[in-house]
Amino acid sequence: MQSEQQRALLAIGLHAAFSDGVKDERERSELRRIAESLAEEASTPDLARIYQDVLLKRVSLKAATAELTAPEQRQLAYEMAVCVCDADGRQSESERSFLEALKKLLRLDPDQVAAFESEADAIVALSEAAAPAAATSSFSVAPGPVMAATPKVPGEEIDKSILNYALVNGALELLPQSWASMAIIPLQIKMVYSIGKAHGAELDQRHIKEFIAAAGVGLTSQYLEQFGRKLLGGLLGKAAGKTFGKLGHAATGVAFSFATTYALGHLAKRYYAGGRVMNTTVLRDSFQSLLGPAKQMQMQYMPQIRQQADNLDMGRVMAMVRGT
Repeated sequence: MQSEQQRALLAIGLHAAFSDGVKDERERSELRRIAESLAEEASTPDLARIYQDVLLKRVSLKAATAELTAPEQRQLAYEMAVCVCDADGRQSESERSFLEALKKLLRLDPDQVAAFESEADAIVALSEAAAPAAATSSFSVAPGPVMAATPKVPGEEIDKSILNYALVNGALELLPQSWASMAIIPLQIKMVYSIGKAHGAELDQRHIKEFIAAAGVGLTSQYLEQFGRKLLGGLLGKAAGKTFGKLGHAATGVAFSFATTYALGHLAKRYYAGGRVMNTTVLRDSFQSLLGPAKQMQMQYMPQIRQQADNLDMGRVMAMVRGT
């Protein structure tokens, strides 16, 4: 895949991220950081400008799709856009309109689109199965002094569970299939839910998503970053990863989602054990302090991550999220 097609795909991904009318400066800053980070990793300065070009509408969706001539590239563009729109839950009306417009521009095979959309719907359902639907609670810092919560299960078991979630999510990032990266967020939601429950906290989806966002882990931006690394690393080289085996070119990849998930799990453990008294600044600082050591650990656990990847399929991942 040529650099022009890589840039076009990333531009389409950013168009998808902005399609819900994002006005939150924190999310914009996170998307900008990702564009700059990917540019540094790929030594391609043009990538750092894609963010501004899309935001300021200097690169239209029509122009980006016109760069994609191969059917495989067009199918990949649509799959990636669907995943970005689905990352934080069910699609909004503006996101559905965007995807309909993209579908027409890409002139896709209806059967392939239908098959992927069915797959994507199954993954979105994972998020809904990971924790109860939002009722009235949401993320907030508990007011005043709060007693530390004694976990209902041994701390060693919680640590083991966090490591297992991190290994699976690292393995998912090494798989070329589009659904693989989509499944990372539902598993993170499930992990935080189980940690909170172990400390006596009854959580819902809204609370967990807000907790993850407060830690500085954007849902949409996290998926877009994973996609960008796969694209620039050659994992999505041709036919959207469908012409080679499970690991394919990913055998030499780095599973960054291991570190993110590991750090997030231990942040949740601190937060719920300590009575939920960390404010947003402390949460973000704590997450960053945990992320550094977790990144060092990911290479240590790479053999186990690859072993997990050899045995992963959608059925097993869905069973993990549902707790079956």
